[in-house]
Amino acid sequence: MTEALSARGIEQVAGVLLDLGVSSPQLDEAGRGFSFMRDGPLDMRMDTTSGETAAAWLARAEESEIREVIRDYGEERFAKQIAAAIVDARGREPLLTTPQLAEVVARAVRTREPGQHPATRTFQALRIHLNQELEELEVTLPQAAALLEPGGRLAVISFHSLEDRVVKTFIREQSTADKLPRGLPVRAADIPPAPMRAIGKAIKPSDAEVARNPRSRSAVLRVAEKNSPSPVGEGRGEGPR
Repeated sequence: MTEALSARGIEQVAGVLLDLGVSSPQLDEAGRGFSFMRDGPLDMRMDTTSGETAAAWLARAEESEIREVIRDYGEERFAKQIAAAIVDARGREPLLTTPQLAEVVARAVRTREPGQHPATRTFQALRIHLNQELEELEVTLPQAAALLEPGGRLAVISFHSLEDRVVKTFIREQSTADKLPRGLPVRAADIPPAPMRAIGKAIKPSDAEVARNPRSRSAVLRVAEKNSPSPVGEGRGEGPR
């Protein structure tokens, strides 16, 4: 982000909007392997020119590793059963297509929330893991904040509770002034302000928006504004020497 702006002679920006959702064309293109609704190769890479496919990872990963990924990134309560089913299935034949994996998961999951396919959380977990989405987000947020001019705003739309947790934690930490040791003789005016401040509460889509665009149902928007640094000496009187 910094390099791209620098190449264009831009040092600061008035705002940064991060839309963390997987694009609809990616989901709808069977060849990308993101969706269990379409018959395609088990790929799931955002960048199809590099990295390991979902099929390759599932073929080599230990059962415990598969379980942890599905549990941690998919928040799937049946992760243990699904991981065991995947290892059992790959022992009979390679898992190479999205319908194959979806069927294995469906057989392992006995119950699911109304309207949700049994494989939803598993596919989501594998995509997040293979593309290191949370790690990318943790690297991106500080870069975006650093590029903002005073008064500039960072807006982030997340579609997953783990993503939203990363964003919420970052904004909270950036909105908290330095905590000094208790009893230190420093006046409030002399404490540097927090780098940013949260703007309002998290915003979620209305029922009307979800009706127009069902994929917006899990979206959460959070906004933070970069504070202006206090001028040197502002609010400071001459103290005892």
